[in-house]
Amino acid sequence: MPVAAHSLPGPARPTSGEQADPRIVPRRFVQLPDERTIAYAETGSGPDLVAIHGTLMCLEDQWLGPVPALAEHFRVVAVDRPGHGFSLRPRGRGADIWDQATQIRAAVRELGLERPVILGHSFGAAIALAYGMLYPDEIAGIVSLAPVCFPELRLEHLLFGPRALPLGGDLLTRILHASSDPALLPLLWNAMFLPQAMPQQFRQNFPFELAGRAAQITAEGEDAGWLWPALTRSAMGYSSLRVPTRILCGGADIVVNSYLHGVVAARLIPGASLEMVAGAGHMFPHSHPEVVVRAALSLRN
Repeated sequence: MPVAAHSLPGPARPTSGEQADPRIVPRRFVQLPDERTIAYAETGSGPDLVAIHGTLMCLEDQWLGPVPALAEHFRVVAVDRPGHGFSLRPRGRGADIWDQATQIRAAVRELGLERPVILGHSFGAAIALAYGMLYPDEIAGIVSLAPVCFPELRLEHLLFGPRALPLGGDLLTRILHASSDPALLPLLWNAMFLPQAMPQQFRQNFPFELAGRAAQITAEGEDAGWLWPALTRSAMGYSSLRVPTRILCGGADIVVNSYLHGVVAARLIPGASLEMVAGAGHMFPHSHPEVVVRAALSLRN
């Protein structure tokens, strides 16, 4: 059953100081087996929609981006991905996008959501597509924003992958978190928005300390380590995906190659539509929330 933030045991519980931080959206939690949790926040009314964030983020990314506009039409449940934000997952387990989709689906069922639209951004978009392949009869459709769809060598493999190693990874994380991360992570967060600048609202209100804490960076490394086999499985399944799918990409995205991933995936997925947002970067849901809303509305029952 969902529980309030103050009653959740475990190391990922927001402390009183963290919850006092106005940048952190108050969460509730769904407790799952094996000491797992899904943290979520909810707003709006109407048909159900689940919003899943990407790499180096937590649910505040969606909350500060397209969620306010989506909440005018949908009951939006934004989640922290397993191992990110305040959602717990065991060390060394649960990094695969298919496993994360399964855990989010367990929370969706616990919350009683009915045939939600599954919306994901970047890594979260890969989870949304996996969700649709796993549970096609349970959802209204998929909105896949700047998706990572196919295996390739990515920067996160190099920067974060070694931190997930079972031997020495935690020590490496502690060393780098105290030395290079304070300079590295702001560069990455700013680069995600290029060629646009990071919006002032995001700069002021996003909880960078939460998204960049050592445990989450380790989780990022685990995510990266499982990405190749997971996306290989996805690539072999796109042609069988049978739920309405909307793929949106930034035409100037420097984080995910829109043509390698979005365009090719749209050709493989039966009936998928593709919209390229001209001149927009990876974080276009912040600068162009109207295109996200339009895609989601096209899937509404």
